[in-house]
Amino acid sequence: MNATAERLRELAAKCEVESFMEGDPSRFLRVQEGDANREAVAFVASALSFGSRPQFLKRIEWLAAHSGGSMDAWIRSGAFERDLPDDPSTPFYRFFTQADMRSFLARYRAIMNEYGTLGEYVRSRASTGLEAVKAIVEAFAGASVHPVVPKCADSACKRVCMFLRWMVRDSSPVDLGLWSGFIDRASLIIPLDTHVLQEARRHGLMKGRNATMSAALKLTAKLSEIFPGDPLKGDFALFGAAVYGAG
Repeated sequence: MNATAERLRELAAKCEVESFMEGDPSRFLRVQEGDANREAVAFVASALSFGSRPQFLKRIEWLAAHSGGSMDAWIRSGAFERDLPDDPSTPFYRFFTQADMRSFLARYRAIMNEYGTLGEYVRSRASTGLEAVKAIVEAFAGASVHPVVPKCADSACKRVCMFLRWMVRDSSPVDLGLWSGFIDRASLIIPLDTHVLQEARRHGLMKGRNATMSAALKLTAKLSEIFPGDPLKGDFALFGAAVYGAG
């Protein structure tokens, strides 16, 4: 374990650099000015970050462009309705239709208009990573927006956990840290998908084969031993392990 831990620490240091954002959805985190816009871009980008990277990056780019440089105002004002017809027959990305995206943004708009920002909504309900995941899932649960947002927190909720990494971890060349004042980075949960699971298994960090919230919590506990107080440095480490290999 000592050799594995040292290697993962080396990979985390190598990968948590500004160039990491090239080709990664995190590259959208700073394309617009102001915390409210960055939070909104991050949440929308995270919701679409699955499947083929070239394809979902194009879709995020489309939304960012149509927002006219102000994602917060585009959603809050309802201007997105002009660009996204309520059409359940037209695909937007993968199995998300235009109607799915419109419903997702409409619910997001309602949260913005009631609480100010998604961050203020989460602040009123959560002080840990798991509580934040549950709060976000619950906020969208009754709005018929599954699968844009997971319908429960029993799944790994990979995209929500990635969004929280962006929002909570500060002093990072990648993550924004906008929510660092009310959620402790030590409580964040690894964004777990099949690729991360494969690398974790290869490094002996876990044995399970299913990407569930239970598995994500177990892997996060292991990463906390390697990166005390900041387990999601392990997200960069496992990315690096996939890119650079274990040796």
